[in-house]
Amino acid sequence: MSDLNDPRVFFAAERTLLAWNRTCLSLMAFGFVIERFGLFVSILMPQHNMQMQRGISFWIGLAFVALGVFVAIVSTLQYRKVIRTLKPIEIPEGYRTGTGVITNLFVAFLGVVLIGYFFHGI
Repeated sequence: MSDLNDPRVFFAAERTLLAWNRTCLSLMAFGFVIERFGLFVSILMPQHNMQMQRGISFWIGLAFVALGVFVAIVSTLQYRKVIRTLKPIEIPEGYRTGTGVITNLFVAFLGVVLIGYFFHGI
């Protein structure tokens, strides 16, 4: 990827991964808010049955959370692809390159747990 032999290339890749991580978290949080908005509306409108079919807010919220999970996984794969192209001199000695990957995969896992929560209402 780079012939600069400069660790800033690695740090730029890591910043990009963390920016995608923030995007994933935002998508999941937005999805959660949308999904819970349907509950809020059902409380405001007591004439509707609480056990009625899942509304559109459920499915839109679920889609946002699933999108967040997807983006977390894809951005992790992209980061790993970039890291494999770097030379050892471009990665600072003793620096752990897997911390961002672990963080992103953990966020993806929590998104899957949130999707399970939506379906089972634990």
